[in-house]
Amino acid sequence: MTHEKQVSNALKKMADALEGKNTAHKIKVALTTIGSELLAEELVQGALMACSKNPLLDVVIIGPKTDAPFEQYNTDCEKEAHSYLEKLLKEKKVQGAVTLHYNFPLGTSTVGKVNAIGSGKEMYIATTTGTSAAQRVEAMILNAILGISAAKSGGIKSPTVGVLNVEGARQVEKALNTLKDNGLEFSMGESVRKDGGSVLRGNDILAGSCDVVVCDTLTGNILMKLFTASNTGGQKETVGWGYGPGIGRNMENIISIISRASGAPVVSGALQYTYEMVAGDLPATAKKQFKQGDKAGLKEILADLAKPSQKTEEVTAPPKKTVTEEITGIDILQLDDGVQVLWKEGIYAESGMGCAGPVIMVNPDDLDKAKQALGANKIL
Repeated sequence: MTHEKQVSNALKKMADALEGKNTAHKIKVALTTIGSELLAEELVQGALMACSKNPLLDVVIIGPKTDAPFEQYNTDCEKEAHSYLEKLLKEKKVQGAVTLHYNFPLGTSTVGKVNAIGSGKEMYIATTTGTSAAQRVEAMILNAILGISAAKSGGIKSPTVGVLNVEGARQVEKALNTLKDNGLEFSMGESVRKDGGSVLRGNDILAGSCDVVVCDTLTGNILMKLFTASNTGGQKETVGWGYGPGIGRNMENIISIISRASGAPVVSGALQYTYEMVAGDLPATAKKQFKQGDKAGLKEILADLAKPSQKTEEVTAPPKKTVTEEITGIDILQLDDGVQVLWKEGIYAESGMGCAGPVIMVNPDDLDKAKQALGANKIL
């Protein structure tokens, strides 16, 4: 079934429920209400908001007793709450969960969702908590797979993907282009800046230029805070869908994360986001993306990254020239190596930082030759 068909079916079932028909099938999502910096009642209020918007969502509360009309498993102990949660998921009594704390294994990270401030467009932030891999560039490549999985489960057939301009971004961009060319189904996004490209800057995050924003987890976590809590000075998250479901190669259950500062609107959004991921069969979608990625060379790309780096031979700089031409598209992790490569070719070059990120500066007469040398050494 296509994702468009899944979304269409979900909307039809919701309409059936509103009309009082019996064909609609509810999805049960557990919500733990212990561990928040806010009162448990705030989280329960979020559940009430979510259910009022979506009659197909059935929330199960795990936490202190409430008068709200939900199925409940009452406890004041966070450890016991998670025991209830694990049991309900294992016994298939709930199809998904929203909780404040969960120890995901290495290789599993969460994909959050926000509204772009400048356009209102929905963006998936990949990723926001967890660790996809110990090595930064490897983790970001995997984060892209996770973001694509979430977006496709949410109904986007060919999500546009951009890479936040952080360390390793250019290497990640090259890897994603290789995967795309080899058959992984997604589209490379385009920056709103004049020079374009798939490496995103602040303008792109505000404008929502791509469906999926790939970044390292710590940066993704900060982005979530800025998007969800800027209106309250960081004291309380009041907008958005939370930090999202934990996604990994072998995921089985859909467990989404909110923070201790998530208010009722975010709890409501997180429950609805989880509902969408259940309806879109996120575990099956993720498995499909990893399988497709492996066929496109994912494992080989990651294996190459794991190889010990060979330090570029130190060479003496050639005679100095006036450098006024910028070569962009160089990852900051390869900037010094790039300068050394050019020096070895007898081309004088200097490293620098332009408005679009790291640059290598050369004389105009050397520009074409320098680009060829950097390309031949897989730096550009």
